[in-house]
Amino acid sequence: MRLATPIAILVLLAALAGCGSSEETTGTGADQPPAGSKAQIQSAWERNSDCRRPPGASRWGCSVEDYRCQAVVTGRGWSVSCSKPGRSVAFTVRP
Repeated sequence: MRLATPIAILVLLAALAGCGSSEETTGTGADQPPAGSKAQIQSAWERNSDCRRPPGASRWGCSVEDYRCQAVVTGRGWSVSCSKPGRSVAFTVRP
């Protein structure tokens, strides 16, 4: 019994602390990137000629600013996910 209480407390603290954090633009969490950063990354992605879809490709990737981006063709257009350590953004681009 004496050992069960400290272990239960440690488990509870670990659950409350979580395994890490990632700031994303998707979801409703409080950890959001600075206002406008998603739009800036999307705009930079759309202007970057290296990020254009290669002919016939269903998946491709490129670098935008200090983000690494991956895009995939979906029914709504292109789903793009960009990340760097500690941050990520996701958006959809209509072709």
